[in-house]
Amino acid sequence: MITNGFTYVAVLLFMAAVLVTLEKKTHWKFFDVIPAVVCVYLVAMLLCTLKVWDMKATKPAYSALKNPFTYAMVFAMLLRCDIRKVIKLGPKMLIGFFSASITIMIGFIVAYLLMKGVIGADSWKGLSALCGSWLGGSGNMVAVQAALDIGEKDMGYALVIDSIDYSLWVVFLLWAIQLAPKFNLWTKADTKTLDEVSNRLAEEAKSNTAVPTFQTMLLLIGLSLLVSSIGQNVGASLNKALPMLDKATWTVLFITCLGLIGAVTPLGKVAGSQEVSNLLLYSVIALLASRASLLELADAPAWILTGFIILAIHAVLMLILCKTLKIDLFTGAVASLANIGGTASAPVLAGSYSGSLVPVGILMALLGYVIGTPCGIMVGHIMQALAG
Repeated sequence: MITNGFTYVAVLLFMAAVLVTLEKKTHWKFFDVIPAVVCVYLVAMLLCTLKVWDMKATKPAYSALKNPFTYAMVFAMLLRCDIRKVIKLGPKMLIGFFSASITIMIGFIVAYLLMKGVIGADSWKGLSALCGSWLGGSGNMVAVQAALDIGEKDMGYALVIDSIDYSLWVVFLLWAIQLAPKFNLWTKADTKTLDEVSNRLAEEAKSNTAVPTFQTMLLLIGLSLLVSSIGQNVGASLNKALPMLDKATWTVLFITCLGLIGAVTPLGKVAGSQEVSNLLLYSVIALLASRASLLELADAPAWILTGFIILAIHAVLMLILCKTLKIDLFTGAVASLANIGGTASAPVLAGSYSGSLVPVGILMALLGYVIGTPCGIMVGHIMQALAG
């Protein structure tokens, strides 16, 4: 049994490295269904279940790294989101994206009210983390977890839903591509603007050939960790001055603002922010899962059903909005997956329609990074208020 904190962290990071290497080098179909980031969580949970490390002895290392790494990840992640480029998507696609976001948020609140008697009144915690993920990505999930101080058990349930329900939703949306002509005829959607925007963004993407270097990676890692440190101090000060939000929430919101500001400066063009944010994300995911045992997931079927209820509500409301607002299937489907799947899957779905549309999927997913954390926290507080 591992009792040394450094050894515990080293084992987790090496395990994550092995799984990512297998995904990148082997191209196994297995990873198309269960991506490496989910495998990291599941393997770490398995090792925890087998008591590979002593929970009490390794807790100081866990506590010292989890939140600082999370805040650094949020900053690095948002450096990729230049709001000026997002605006170029045009009103129709932005309306489609936010329609998906709002219907997902409604889905969480309604599903919680329907299922809290089965999965427990405290289930709002796990659902809040999942909401952060389904509005942005895995990074938003751990940011919401840090902001609302959600336990590892609840995070385990959130990840189970995120893996199973999300995977089936991706399959459904990929299948629905063939229905695009009939769907667009039904909604009376005009795709002329979409084609113009996608072509413009594709040309712009070709001009960005920057690659990460030792210097840029070191700069981004050092800056992200420094911002994390400063953000925690600022969060504590804001909490004292404005106690309506706790320290962690203020910290996340402050760092989110810094990330968005940095994205529109020359810092946003420094290559490597995606690699640095992913490095920190996998580290945090491994740390979180290392405190959750698989034996604690006895109620997983009820949680999985809750996830499908959320998706069903989202789908029905999106159909109504697409018909009312004359939104085409591409915009509606990619907006949905930009929220629920993030940068990992939205570009894939966009590319399934047309290679020139990939930049649209990427920008929509990056916008999800911006709203995922604050909106996930907001939905969490709403569900908490409804818990009684």
